Amino acid sequence: PSWSWESKGSGMSSTKITNIDAVELQEGIQNAAFHEDDDDTSNASSSREQQATSVSVTRPEENEYTQIKPYAGMPKEVLMLYSRKACYRVPREIIFWLIIACTLALIAMTITIVALSPRCMSWWQLSPVYQVYPRSFKDSNADGVGDLKGIKEKLSHFEYLNIKAVWISPFYKSPMRDFGYDVEDFRQIDPIFGTMEDFDELLASMHDKGLKLIMDYIPNHTSDKHIWFQLSRNGTEPYKDYYIWVNCTRDKPPNNWVSVFGNSTWEYDEVRQQCYFHQFLKEQPDLNYRNPRVIEEMTDIIHFWLKKGVDGFRMDAVKHMLEAAHLRNEPQVDPDQDPSTVDTEFELFHDYTYTQQGLHEILTNWRIDLDAYSREPGRYRFMVIECYDYEEIDKTMRYYGTSYVTESDFPFNFYLLYLPDDLSGNQAKSLVHLWMSNMPKGKWPNWVVGNHDKPRIGSSAGTEYIRAINMLLLTLPGTPTTYYGEEIGMVNVNSNSRDPQRTPMQWDDKLNAGFSDSENGTWLDIAPDYSTVNVELQQADAHSTVSQYRALSLLRGAELALSRGWFCFVWSDVNVFAYLRELDGLNKAFLVVLNFGEDTTTDLSSVTELPDTLTVHLSTVPISQKTFTKSRIPTSRGQGMLLEYSTNQRFHLNHASECYVSEKACYLPALDILYKC
Repeated sequence: PSWSWESKGSGMSSTKITNIDAVELQEGIQNAAFHEDDDDTSNASSSREQQATSVSVTRPEENEYTQIKPYAGMPKEVLMLYSRKACYRVPREIIFWLIIACTLALIAMTITIVALSPRCMSWWQLSPVYQVYPRSFKDSNADGVGDLKGIKEKLSHFEYLNIKAVWISPFYKSPMRDFGYDVEDFRQIDPIFGTMEDFDELLASMHDKGLKLIMDYIPNHTSDKHIWFQLSRNGTEPYKDYYIWVNCTRDKPPNNWVSVFGNSTWEYDEVRQQCYFHQFLKEQPDLNYRNPRVIEEMTDIIHFWLKKGVDGFRMDAVKHMLEAAHLRNEPQVDPDQDPSTVDTEFELFHDYTYTQQGLHEILTNWRIDLDAYSREPGRYRFMVIECYDYEEIDKTMRYYGTSYVTESDFPFNFYLLYLPDDLSGNQAKSLVHLWMSNMPKGKWPNWVVGNHDKPRIGSSAGTEYIRAINMLLLTLPGTPTTYYGEEIGMVNVNSNSRDPQRTPMQWDDKLNAGFSDSENGTWLDIAPDYSTVNVELQQADAHSTVSQYRALSLLRGAELALSRGWFCFVWSDVNVFAYLRELDGLNKAFLVVLNFGEDTTTDLSSVTELPDTLTVHLSTVPISQKTFTKSRIPTSRGQGMLLEYSTNQRFHLNHASECYVSEKACYLPALDILYKC
């Protein structure tokens, strides 16, 4: 210890200075703040300071801190003495470098997982798309016609079905000559469906529930009541050339072009004294897409609805958007037919009116506009093309875009609509193969079995096949599209209209099938089977059509093999179509067996990749047997079976020509992740 002496009054006292005090004392002495400016004072005290300093400084062996353990509250000087000791320094350095190594390893692993992971599936790939025909879905104000508020009332139905994407047919302001496909104002809601406020509330409610809204967009034409057409027929600029006008007479059209609904595409206008072009009804004049102002106007409409928050568009009848400027006659399918008798679209080759040069450039630019609104996470804007190209499937596939430019997310696949024309296992395989073999590599397939323009599948194929066709729709790879009512097995109603497939939705067995409280009837007659075919009744039955639809929809979302796995043809004959779904790295796989003919037994013993025993996961008809051997799989007329099995063998490795996948992915069980392979 060190000692110091203090003078107190006239006496002198001594105080013991500890090692710590010595350190603090030395710091104080060396601090310039303690030095006085007065030379006399400084000189007078210098001897005492030197003496005190010498006591603590000249005995270094006594200044060394020798306490063994650290203690609470020790000053930094003591802490530094301990931190330099090997027993503390080495563990600290080891921990530091371990933290650095672990951080780098975590970063490397994250980068690797991101680099190897396949793309996340978007909302339009994760669930079926459900088409709502607004006139017929739900009436909220008892006028006999469905409306937007009615759709909002029934959002729980989509949740029940595990539907995430809802496409609503047109609800724009319209004279309704073509039930909404003749648009008078693209920025207004027709009063029969409600108000813009009703739309905003519907959209907000859908988004609150995680649902996406797809609008119908009708670019080819407007109504003849549209202000653009009224100004165009008067020759008012800049609208004069918004439509296609040519010189003609009342009795002689410019050429032989025929509309979709039959007869000439040309209509003489008394006001302008020229003919205007229409590929549909004469009340639906075609817009002139050779005019850049028209493209700008229609693009602004897309932006209007995107700013409101809609999640995508179904582009209607796009192949009709452009026509050849030379106006030559189109060649006849039958050259020997009297030209004066040609009055339907199927009697001409539409070389000059369908899918003209410049069409894909317009659509690609609209895709770019949608992409600009897709930058916000979770707000991808979807684009699907409607186009019937029949046997010219290469034209349909062009709407996917090219290897350099993306166009639509997919064009609608309407080919399964022709399954009832030759209902069989072979026909089912042929139609599926037609799409899969022509689809560009890496693109996403889709499937449609009904819509507002085609007969309901229950009427065209037969009610006994509804469940099997729904199973086909929900177990094929890609996005299924379901027309309202198909999930409960609704059928056509032969009423006094051209819309037998548009009858009101059957919700229950009460007044107007629960569709409307109107006491004056509904816009179309209710189907007579509504008391037994309705949502409420079927939801209470675990084996009903809607319950099985829901089970398959949920399974599709839960099972990787069904949502993004390989699809492979296994068998087809006059009765049965069978295929499997598998994913590399995943032991669980599924075999789908669908009967589109008569009762039969299928022998798949030649498929060596299948195990001998298969377990029934779901059957569209009640059966007591829960397992089958692959050599003997019995199915009855209209039955569908989803069979589950476990195996390490992969069918697609040995049958490349029979298998398809949009994007290859493998499952890693150890980490429960997918990776590119």
